[in-house]
Amino acid sequence: MNVTTPKPASKSNKSIYYHVFTNLTFWVLIAIITGVLLGHYSPENGVKMKIVGETFVDIIKLFIGPIIFLTIVLGISGMGNLKKVGRIGVKALTYFEIVSTIALAIGVAVAYIFQPGKIDKAGLTLQDASKYTSSTAENFSWLSFFLSNFTLQVLLAAIVCGIALNFYKKREQTILVLERLSNVVFTGLKYIMYLAPIGAFGGMAYTIGKFGLATLIPLGKLMLCVYVTMALFVFLILGSILRYYKISILSILKYIKEELLLVLGTSSSEAALPSIMIKLERMGCSKSVVGLVIPTGYSFNLDGTSIYLSMSVIFLAQLYDVHLSFFEILTVIGILMITSKGAAGVTGSGFIVLASTLTALHKIPVEGLAFLLGVDKFMSEARAITNLIGNTVATIIISKTERDFTELDFNPVTEK
Repeated sequence: MNVTTPKPASKSNKSIYYHVFTNLTFWVLIAIITGVLLGHYSPENGVKMKIVGETFVDIIKLFIGPIIFLTIVLGISGMGNLKKVGRIGVKALTYFEIVSTIALAIGVAVAYIFQPGKIDKAGLTLQDASKYTSSTAENFSWLSFFLSNFTLQVLLAAIVCGIALNFYKKREQTILVLERLSNVVFTGLKYIMYLAPIGAFGGMAYTIGKFGLATLIPLGKLMLCVYVTMALFVFLILGSILRYYKISILSILKYIKEELLLVLGTSSSEAALPSIMIKLERMGCSKSVVGLVIPTGYSFNLDGTSIYLSMSVIFLAQLYDVHLSFFEILTVIGILMITSKGAAGVTGSGFIVLASTLTALHKIPVEGLAFLLGVDKFMSEARAITNLIGNTVATIIISKTERDFTELDFNPVTEK
């Protein structure tokens, strides 16, 4: 009797190998390890890889203006007529800003308390960042700050265009054109992100080659701080908000576990957008609230991204030994309140926002992005998951306050 290997097992193994070797995270990890080895065992060659990491960052920076403009304009114009959306729209935006500002503040506070970027200067000497300071406290003015920052100019133009588009007669046609253009830009970004392993290799090889293995300590501390902070935010902040309405955060997480796994695999909360809207309606939230809050939240309510961005800015400031005054910290939070909008949908957009924030601040070297590139991919999952949970909670809360829901039902729904 001949014994043959079952074909399903072979196909399964091929499927596993396929998913592993086509997973961007896998190749970024390989690139990081390779970069660390090159920088450690051949520092001179590792330092030469600086141009590789910098080139990737420069390419990413080309997307800053278009992405900020398109996401902000579409986010605002997507609200439709503000008079029509009325109370729900205003209430949702107010909630978004309050909660996302809390997330930004928590990120800054935790970064200052645990100081992940604080290192032994005897073991790691970083480039002096003073030349990146565009203005001093003595001659600072908002006008010069605005005129010297292309990013802020794009932000203002986007906000004005977004508001004006709501009153334009051919609004729908214009939005359609902008959406198509946005798809082109984000598709371009998607393909550029395939170069992330090369950028990660260059950035890590240069970092280790010039500064030594000691640089891995602050990166590890940053990752730990980000994950712990996001977990605390979900269970303490969002959990407390839900508890006020007598809802358990654990019941929410259990109900959307499939969407959380989807986001974990894709590193993008947008991947779960269609299914999360369906589930929220099944849960009992009204279609009108879900239809308004979820899409708007994907541009204006990015709790995970807010935590990561604020912590990263403070981390880089500590790494380069740049002192930020209380006014400058408030400026960072203010800039992030705007630049963080629209960064949830595409993997790598958080990196874009961080680049635009550093560019607008003119205080911390933008080259520090190469230092973060190696671990950015591994924190994107936490950002996306936290964003998804934040928008889910927001929809439930708005439905509760509007009394525009049936009885909330967390039981699984079977198709009839």
